[in-house]
Amino acid sequence: MNKAVNDGVRPGNNEVWSGSWVAERLGVELLGDPELTDLLGLALRRNPKRAHLLVSNVLGKHVPQSPSVVYGYGFTLGRRVRELLGTEESRRAVVLGYAETATGLGHAVADGIAVAPYLHSTRRPVAGVATAGGFEESHSHATSHLLLPENPALLAGEGPLVLVDDEFSTGNTVLNTIRDLHARYPRDRYVVVALVDMRSAADAGRLDEFAAEIGARVDLVAAASGTVRLPAGVLEKGQELVARYESGGAGAGGLSSAAPSGLVAPFPAPLKDEGDAAEPDLSTEVGPSLETVPNPNPLGARGTARPAPTGPHSTPNRTTRVELRWPRNLPDGGRHGFTPQHRIRLERALPAMAARLADALPEGAHRVHILGFEELMYAPLRLARELEQVVDAGVTYSTTTRSPVLAVDDPGYAIRTRISFPAHDNPADGPGERYAYNIAGAGFDAVVAVIDSRADTPELHGLLAQLAAHTPHVILAVVPSYVPERPPMLPEPLRGPAFSSYAPEEVGWLLQDLSDVTLEAPTEEREEAIQSGGAHYAESLPVEYQPSEQYQQLFHTALDEAADRLALAVGAVTELVLAERSPHPVLVSLARAGTPVGVLMRRWAQHRHGLDLPHYAVSIVRGRGIDANALRYLAAHHDPADVVFVDGWTGKGAITRELTDAVREFEESDGITGFDPEIAVLADPGSCVRTYGTREDFLIPSACLNSTVSGLISRTVLRSDLVGPHDFHGAKFYRELAGVDVSVDFLDAVAARFPEVSDAVTVLAKELLAADRTPTWEGWAAVERISEEYGIHDVNLVKPGVGETTRVLLRRVPWKILARAGAGADLDHVRLLAEQRGVPVEEVAELPYTCVGLIHPKYTRGATGADGKAVAV
Repeated sequence: MNKAVNDGVRPGNNEVWSGSWVAERLGVELLGDPELTDLLGLALRRNPKRAHLLVSNVLGKHVPQSPSVVYGYGFTLGRRVRELLGTEESRRAVVLGYAETATGLGHAVADGIAVAPYLHSTRRPVAGVATAGGFEESHSHATSHLLLPENPALLAGEGPLVLVDDEFSTGNTVLNTIRDLHARYPRDRYVVVALVDMRSAADAGRLDEFAAEIGARVDLVAAASGTVRLPAGVLEKGQELVARYESGGAGAGGLSSAAPSGLVAPFPAPLKDEGDAAEPDLSTEVGPSLETVPNPNPLGARGTARPAPTGPHSTPNRTTRVELRWPRNLPDGGRHGFTPQHRIRLERALPAMAARLADALPEGAHRVHILGFEELMYAPLRLARELEQVVDAGVTYSTTTRSPVLAVDDPGYAIRTRISFPAHDNPADGPGERYAYNIAGAGFDAVVAVIDSRADTPELHGLLAQLAAHTPHVILAVVPSYVPERPPMLPEPLRGPAFSSYAPEEVGWLLQDLSDVTLEAPTEEREEAIQSGGAHYAESLPVEYQPSEQYQQLFHTALDEAADRLALAVGAVTELVLAERSPHPVLVSLARAGTPVGVLMRRWAQHRHGLDLPHYAVSIVRGRGIDANALRYLAAHHDPADVVFVDGWTGKGAITRELTDAVREFEESDGITGFDPEIAVLADPGSCVRTYGTREDFLIPSACLNSTVSGLISRTVLRSDLVGPHDFHGAKFYRELAGVDVSVDFLDAVAARFPEVSDAVTVLAKELLAADRTPTWEGWAAVERISEEYGIHDVNLVKPGVGETTRVLLRRVPWKILARAGAGADLDHVRLLAEQRGVPVEEVAELPYTCVGLIHPKYTRGATGADGKAVAV
């Protein structure tokens, strides 16, 4: 690495380097590629962490520059990234730029890649747009960055992520970003892009170490590289120098200082031998040679000072407003995402918009400046570059900024002048000063201020007045601020007694009420349609089973005998959830079998710990996944990390796998992460989950009945003509069955045993927490074996466990029941139902479950059973 010349004169010419003033006073040196002094100048700023500021001559932020040069640098870097990634990987890439400085640069990089969508971070929160991530930029004037993509899936892909900043100094910002995003959306490859790589030797190895730590490849692409050598005490010395110049106490050689709010930094003496700056090289096209840099600080003779208008919102009479006719619904930048299709629309509209700007310019204008606005860098840049192609005047470009920088009128200093004005976009962090550098005294014949509509406020007149004091013509162009269309508001949960027989505080149903729709179909018709592929099981409902008096008595007997065991399992699984999942969980039961369990867990947390836990019931449908709108509601009202999904029991683990797949798909589609698909259950006989009260396959009495033990709620329904894209799944409330409802009786019977099992729960929970609860999925293996042994060849027709077997007998067309030899009272209700339906019960010596229900394979009405006789239904 070669040492750059820091004696104040550029190599090969007599032009003063715009970093020499700082270099001479603080001893700061740039080391590295020879072109660094073409790309960078130096200035001082008010910042407690870093006194010096690297001022880019080609970024278009602080220093007026030819828009073709600004755009060309970013575009060329994008082309290099595309060559690095290759065509296919480039198509999978996403480009992320940093606010506010690199929003335009990142956009230009995305244009160079051509096939990659673009997003930039923002410091402007937008109502109704969910935050998909964020990170901190420790050395910045305003540190917090938000990520607000309209489509959160933009960040959830697995392709390369290209991160673009103007300079790569310590690497902290990039590492913070990757760390945050990689935890949410892990990927294999990252590319870091910067105009200059200025890391120290100590920082240079951190990127490789971090890449190894996360197991990803990280590449770096930069226009030039080097480092900054800072002598001891430079921060304190720089702060003292800034304080002295801001207080007006500059000694010899200090020609101007930063100005108070609303004023231009003064010119105590005329600029010496500056004359008009060299005209920009208008022939520069997209992707110029990186060595071709026009005069980076084209300040001309000092402009004549004109008094600003009086009055709080008066507009200078030389300000002309131009109607751009920005394309409808075209984003103004990458704050919420900008796709290659958006770029095509913009390029088609640019010539007409530039022509409107050209028509507004004063006749005979020789020097025209386009002034963008903070994060709004790309739209003004593209307008400036298009204008540069169609007018004879020299066109330069820069933007306003939040960052306060000391202004010193010296040709060896990068920030010659500063105008300050009040913020005019109602920023979330409150009012404050904003700045435009190197505009005053530059001799522009016209300045075109390009802002977004959110910034078109009465406070804008502060900026317009300052511009009018330093140029004869001010032109204002407003780009409409793009705000993503808000999705329809999801309804509030349904609650009893209007929907369900549960108390309103016990559970909120994230469902829609379909009670007035006829959905029931005879069991035989449903089974034939389901197995023939003509209908999905969730598109209709079985006719509600009306238990006989004998069967109801079995339920009450089973409840009385199992209440202690149920209370013990409820307490144990709730203690595991509180210890391992969240101290303040949000219980989300899978309707409907999981709902009584969720209510009982809520009651245990209240009984034992005095907690009032939120509890919701949501729909999950095998083959269709979980209700995504329900997840959106939960994410909008709670931390997804606190959500614990609850069910009654596991069979072979199909719903466990369904939920895992559904949560992953939801993360990819919505970009909302944090939901843990691990289900908490009372009983896990299939060994499918880690969070359970027991792994015994015993009778949970709520499995014996349908709606009359589940708040009088039906199974959930998902049918396209009833459930729209912004609706919750549906269900019915069987109000007419209130006379036989035992839902609250079931809850009260189990909760009444809580005090008796309290000590046993403490012991069991401690044992479970210390045990190896890794799922073995032995239930799934058993189901596959049974499916083959009995010639079924479809695991969906094999329903293991007492609960699932009961469902087969109540809702499906059963073929036969396999019962473990010696099974006792847990199967009394199963034997009774089997007898009523004419289904054989076959005892099996070695069965991992108490029983297994087999649905009739390839069922059609008139099908025969295993014994060759017609199935009784």
